Amino acid sequence: MYSDILYPTDGSRGSIAALEHVRDLAERYDATVHVLSVLDTTHPALGLGDDPDKEAVPGMVGHPEGGDEGMIGRRETAGELHEREQGRAETIVEEVASRLESVDTRTAVQEGTPHEVILEYADDVDMIVMGTHGYTGFERYMLGSVAEKVVRMADVPVVTVRAPAESSS
Repeated sequence: MYSDILYPTDGSRGSIAALEHVRDLAERYDATVHVLSVLDTTHPALGLGDDPDKEAVPGMVGHPEGGDEGMIGRRETAGELHEREQGRAETIVEEVASRLESVDTRTAVQEGTPHEVILEYADDVDMIVMGTHGYTGFERYMLGSVAEKVVRMADVPVVTVRAPAESSS
């Protein structure tokens, strides 16, 4: 019934909440899990594109304990930020794949608008399993919801798993 399952992840609590569900479904159907992380090029710093030497908005390069004295306080360029985020995304998909050790996995890192990349990738799968941050009301309106857009627009079944509420203790 399901031979290929897409598991989009950004490494957040919301996406990790779906990990056991995707493992269970993959084991039940002997399916391959496609672990996908999307570099959001709509992010102001990552979307600068043409000028990789232009200063990025967030982040600083170097730390006092990192031994990079000459770089402390220097603003990160868009190219450096892109490279760092690319490495972070690659680490996320590899760590997820290793946590799914008993399941056949494929990993991918792609760039673009997250929901659009996920929907395009979904053309080659039978199901999507993804986490949601559980935003409601104003937060969801302001931040948008990748999961909500995927649910509304996908041509395959989508299972969403809400992140557990953070404890206030």
